[in-house]
Amino acid sequence: MATATLTAGSAPAKPVDHIEPRRIIAFLAMVFGMFMAILDIQIVSASLAEIQAGLSASSDEIPWVQTAYLIAEVIMIPLSGFLSRMLSTRVLFTVSAAGFTAASALAATATNIDQMIVYRAIQGFIGGGMIPSVFAAAFTIFPPSRRAMVSPMIGLVATLAPTIGPTVGGYISHATSWHWLFLINVVPGILVTAAAWSLIDFDKPNLSLFRKFDWWGLAGMAAFLGSLEYVLEEGPNNDWLQDQAVFVCAILMTAGAVLFFWRAFTAEEPIVDLKAFSNVNFAFGSLFSFVIGIGLYGLTYLYPVYLGRIRGYDSLMIGEALFVSGLAMFATAPISGILSRKMDPRLMMMIGFFGFAAGTWRMTYLTADWDFWELLVPQILRGASMMLCMVPINNIALGTLPPDRLKNASGLFNLTRNLGGAVGLAVINTVLIDRNAFHYARLAEHVQWGSAEAQTKLQNMTLDFQQNAGLDASKAAISKLSAMVQQQASLLSFMDVFYLLTALFATLAIFTMVIRKPAEQAGGGGGH
Repeated sequence: MATATLTAGSAPAKPVDHIEPRRIIAFLAMVFGMFMAILDIQIVSASLAEIQAGLSASSDEIPWVQTAYLIAEVIMIPLSGFLSRMLSTRVLFTVSAAGFTAASALAATATNIDQMIVYRAIQGFIGGGMIPSVFAAAFTIFPPSRRAMVSPMIGLVATLAPTIGPTVGGYISHATSWHWLFLINVVPGILVTAAAWSLIDFDKPNLSLFRKFDWWGLAGMAAFLGSLEYVLEEGPNNDWLQDQAVFVCAILMTAGAVLFFWRAFTAEEPIVDLKAFSNVNFAFGSLFSFVIGIGLYGLTYLYPVYLGRIRGYDSLMIGEALFVSGLAMFATAPISGILSRKMDPRLMMMIGFFGFAAGTWRMTYLTADWDFWELLVPQILRGASMMLCMVPINNIALGTLPPDRLKNASGLFNLTRNLGGAVGLAVINTVLIDRNAFHYARLAEHVQWGSAEAQTKLQNMTLDFQQNAGLDASKAAISKLSAMVQQQASLLSFMDVFYLLTALFATLAIFTMVIRKPAEQAGGGGGH
């Protein structure tokens, strides 16, 4: 240990903790760039209807506005580690910020769905380079004593951005037009680009790596991760392998996985260095990050779907109902930073996962009348628990890695969170669809002509509709009764998903007890 050689008292310790203001400003600019890149995953989700109308797109085409971004980003995130070593953090981040800004401006000028999909793919691919760079920089330039301040900051940005994305998007598209979902990135993007080029000086490029660039590994990774993202996105709604496109992508995914892993273990300079997983802390941290992805993206998806499908809310109303999670994250971030210095990280994660489980357990009592106040406690539990989990997971995964492993490991770590979200959404969608059909069939058995209760209800509804002139009272009553059964089936399927999530988070909370306590955590030194 370096500290073992210091014999002159505490005087030499001060320069170690000193960080140049230039580097702090550079880091803050990088954090803001990461915020924009992650925010853009979800910012369009609440405004797809407006974009669909503006581009005259079909209902089958419009989800690609989000899917194209996700597929491109998930390829770039692990690739960024190699590119950062080859080009330097300064060049990679500056190019990423500039390209993301230009693609955002292009997306605002799109006149048809094809242009929008291309621009969103460019935006996701280039912007994806900013995300792991921030995590790597945080554990490279900040000494261990400052990690309790830095880790909550990047954890807050990584979790808050996708959480508030639908809210921000809803407000922007209502106040102006959908074009501003993308134009809003332009001025901040230019400032981040200028700051990155002027201020980042963390490392030097190693251009000799270009001669060793593993093109076959890149092709395998792109086929593997891109096809995996497509299969997980489109599978639930298209009966999985029964759909030809999903089937073809599943084959491509398998072939890509074989090629990628073969090259990862045999290439001189693999496109992604998987050796980081030999570090037990990093392996466990990545596993927990995967589950955090399920909680982050799964719940960000579930609440708006419930409010839109059952309550009939528009994007603005959904945003107003769900801003509480973001406030809870803000409030908990500084607390989690303090706790990370004083508490066993395993205990912090256990409290966070149990908090998640408590929030999803509360949602198993869902009814068709739930509104802001009924969703308040589950949202607070979700936001606070997210921060209590994220900070120790970051420290466990990245805090004890040597500097030469950090860039690649940061890409892998962020990839696990995104893949967790993709897998979580696929499972959630599949359960919603299958259980909705199951519950509808079961409920329909009790709402038949032979049921006295159903007959009485139908007669009363028919009498109500007869008072409205011009209506076929009998047909209207049957239609309304069918809608009521469908609504109850949807509610029961939502409850099934929340039961599953409760079991998952409670199991992970218990699982934290069996992992080893990290030898070094926030004070553990990425520099050793």
